[in-house]
Formats: sequence, C-alpha cells, structure tokens
Amino acid sequence: MKTAFGVFDHIERRGDTLDGLFEGRLKLLEQYDAAGFYGYHVAEHHATPLGMAPSPGLFLAAAAQRTRRIRLGPLVYLLPLYNPLRLATEICMLDHLSDGRLDIGVGRGVSPFELAYYRIPFLDAHEIFEEALEATVRGLRHPRLNYRGVHYRFDDVPMELRPRQQPNPPFWYGVTSPQSVSFAARHGMHMVGLGPIKMVNGMVTQYREELTRHRGSAADLNAHVAEPIMGAIRHAYVAADEREIDAIAAPAYKTYYDNITKLWRDFRTLPAYGFTPDLRVAARAEAALVGTATEVRDQVGRFFEGSGANYLVLSFAWGGLTQDQSMRSLERFATRVMPDFKVEAGQPAAAD
Repeated sequence: MKTAFGVFDHIERRGDTLDGLFEGRLKLLEQYDAAGFYGYHVAEHHATPLGMAPSPGLFLAAAAQRTRRIRLGPLVYLLPLYNPLRLATEICMLDHLSDGRLDIGVGRGVSPFELAYYRIPFLDAHEIFEEALEATVRGLRHPRLNYRGVHYRFDDVPMELRPRQQPNPPFWYGVTSPQSVSFAARHGMHMVGLGPIKMVNGMVTQYREELTRHRGSAADLNAHVAEPIMGAIRHAYVAADEREIDAIAAPAYKTYYDNITKLWRDFRTLPAYGFTPDLRVAARAEAALVGTATEVRDQVGRFFEGSGANYLVLSFAWGGLTQDQSMRSLERFATRVMPDFKVEAGQPAAAD
C-alpha cells in the first residue's frame, strides 16, 4: 500500500440541530471522497456528547449513498454491546449497500461508564469481546452459524446473507499498548494507534514482526488482504494564518476535551488517558497537526518519515469547530498539503 490519508470522526454534538449535524457530516464525506481520502472511520460512543452516532451502521448506510470511492467503517463497533448474529447480518447488508467498501473496526470499548450503562462489567468486557468477534466471523464466513461459548450460543442458524467481500470485509483494531498490538497482529487486522511518532514507530515495528509470524494462520482474519495498513490518528486544523490557531482552533479543542472527559468527570474520576484541554500542548505531544498549510505539510512529512506507518488518519470536524471552519480546514489540506504526497485513494467496488 502506498501512503494514504484517512478520516476519523466522533461526530460530536454541536450547536446546530441533530439533522443539521448529520447533513453537515455527509457533506464533509462528499468532500473527503472527492479529495481522495482512503477511508472514513466513525467512532461509537454512548451517553455522551462525544458521539452522536451511537449506531455507526445507520450512519454509514447513509454515507454509502453519498460517496463512491472512499472506504467506510466503524472504528470501532463495541462488540460487547451487540448480538453477533444480528451484527453479522447488518455487516453483510452494509457491505452490499457500500458496493464492497466496508471495513470492520472492532473493540471492547475504552469507557467503563458507557459499558456500565448497558450492564456490561468492564472486567468481563474483553472476554465478551473475544467471543463476540469469533461468533461474528463465523456468521460472516459460514452458511450456518454454530457457536457455543460462555456468553453466546447459536445452534445451526441459517445465514441467508453473505458479505460482498469474501470471506469477510477487512478487520481493523485500535492499538494503545504492546498487548493490543499483539492482538491485532495475531489476527492479521489493520492497526490504528495513538501517540507521538516515536511511540507509533515502536508499535509499527512490533506489529510487523508479529504479523510475519502469524500471517496466514487460522486466526488471521485478513489473509485475503494483500498489504496490512498501519496508521495513527491525529486531530488536524489547517489555518489561514497563525491568528486562527488561538482564535478558532484552541477554544474548539477545549470543547473536545470537555466532551471526551465528560463521563469521567461526571463520576468524579480521572480519564484513563492523558488528555489535555490545551491545543498547543497536544500539538507538542504530536496528538494534533495544527498550523498553516506549510507547517502542517512539514508535520505530515515528519510523521511518515519517522513512524514507519503507511496511513495517517485525521479528524477535521471536532469540538467547537463549525461546519464552515471544518470545511475550510479540509479544503486547505486537500489542495495545499495532500498534493505533496503520493497517496492511495479509496478503493472502487469489490468484485462479487
């Protein structure tokens, strides 16, 4: 795979109406598609202003009708919240509705509070996640679903729907630790992480080494995918001038911080991750790419040179940014940053 750019989106609450928010995101998706972004990845969150798309499949079904090339997928489906039988059939529907452009990000969920609202004990979530993943994959790959575990049981269920991409759409996994990198590599999943360039480089190195050992094993969910994708997520704001950073981007980032930490603060505890309300601090920690087009172009170059990754996933609509502000930032990136990099665009429809 060549170098590629993707988009990550929480779909945070904004000041406008909910239908206005969704329509604005779909218009942004049309622009991502036209600009040649490889993939669009939407988060799943519950009971928080951080996520207004708690059913990512519903939003992606709409996105599939407004785009043509960009690949679409959740990052991630929170598997402990799903019945694997139902999820497998919905994945099949989405894969066909998108003309074979669906990717499947999976995870257990990082927020113990969101899981608790669904009565899922956080300490049990990983075991439930692994069972749900195994059962979902069987449902996608076999004409009848048989599975017996501690948390799920399916007896000879006819699977009338098949995915367009065979044997299944590509799987993705979010990585934050050596253990999660190992899980992604053992299962052949594309990986997307967080952290500064040096940390991403370490995860990519570990992933490549472990993927080589496990490639083609029975656990490999992406054995049919030619080349693994290794990426990292960054907030992005491409400013017209330096004044915009403090006047527009910095207060918008504070809103993002308030949204992502809300449930931890509601329960009078600290977030599990080192979030900051200060955009300048986030930029120095390489969690955000912020500046003029020239400055952001240099930051992107340093990422690809130093990380060993082949995929940079950017968030253009976040926190308190208005629709117009996100659009202008995206337009500057697409016209003044992307042309300096040889990028791979989203894939056309897969063969039946």
